Amino acid sequence: MIAFNVTNLKAQEKETEEKFNPSSMIMHHIADSHEWHLFTLKGEGDKETHISIPLPVILYSEKGGFDVFISSEMHHGEVVAGEGAHAHRKLERSGTTYYIDDHGHFATGYDEKEGKLSHEAADKVYDFSITKNVASMFLSVILLFIVFLSVAKGYKKNKGKAPKGIQSLLEPIIIFVRDDIAKANIGEKHYERFTPYLLTVFFFIWFNNLLGLMPAGANLTGNIAVTLTLAVFTFIITQVNGNKTYWGHIFNTPGMPWWLKTVIPIMPIVEFIGIFTKPFSLMIRLFANITAGHIIILSLFSLIFVFQSIFIGPVSVIFAVFMNVLELLVAVLQAYVFTLLTAMYFGSAVEEHHHDEKEHAH
Repeated sequence: MIAFNVTNLKAQEKETEEKFNPSSMIMHHIADSHEWHLFTLKGEGDKETHISIPLPVILYSEKGGFDVFISSEMHHGEVVAGEGAHAHRKLERSGTTYYIDDHGHFATGYDEKEGKLSHEAADKVYDFSITKNVASMFLSVILLFIVFLSVAKGYKKNKGKAPKGIQSLLEPIIIFVRDDIAKANIGEKHYERFTPYLLTVFFFIWFNNLLGLMPAGANLTGNIAVTLTLAVFTFIITQVNGNKTYWGHIFNTPGMPWWLKTVIPIMPIVEFIGIFTKPFSLMIRLFANITAGHIIILSLFSLIFVFQSIFIGPVSVIFAVFMNVLELLVAVLQAYVFTLLTAMYFGSAVEEHHHDEKEHAH
């Protein structure tokens, strides 16, 4: 159900009188939220209507236990000052339960007498809500199931025949990931067992990158928790499948002087740290590139409201459209880079070497 939240702007006159704040607008659009905001309609007088899809809010605290409700049930009250320069918005439900929403992070312990967040009464809140990013992830997973079940059905139906429909569209990409990424970097002996994971990662990242470029889309692959999870999966699979040669290269690097491996064990330390820096680079690369793309596009649109000039407006729109088209290329490129590097890590873990240490030293 779509919620229509009407906010009285008279209570926010000071905020509306201030100049347009591009930083606040950009952070609001790339951040996660407890509702899926679609757009805002400006009505007559001093009212705005926010069109949004309410999402399930699931909170747990030691004092109150589980509290499950829809985000549209949260009634925004007055802004109350917290410690420092940060402000907390009081959220009231059922007249008795108060939640302090600090930029999407909930806490309890609102002191009604003092009119502020009381640390003495504070109770940590664990948030298990279906947020905008989580809902977007469910949507992309359902889409992936629909697409690839259709492709699998097409393979069975058109066995020995030319592919048709969506099968003909995706088959070249599937073959590319299998042959040019998996087989080329892992080797013919081991590539088949890693191909399903590589295909899943590639299409998951690609589909979510594209969904994030749609109007009101979620910035899922620009969420560092998501990229961290993908990198952790790659890390675990790499280490679990690491053979004797893989661990030998880490703790007994061939071709290195003996004193660098024993007396001053620089190389084993460097190689061991490399185990963790590789998935870390995967996480940061995807997160930073996707987030940067969103920020650049939103910044270009912000120039229209900052300068409010007939000369700046068309230029900003042209560059923003150009960047949006460029992001279509970045969407598939980042999926390719993540999958390629993952395949290279898998290849290094299962590669079998028969090196002569003296030959390396020579």
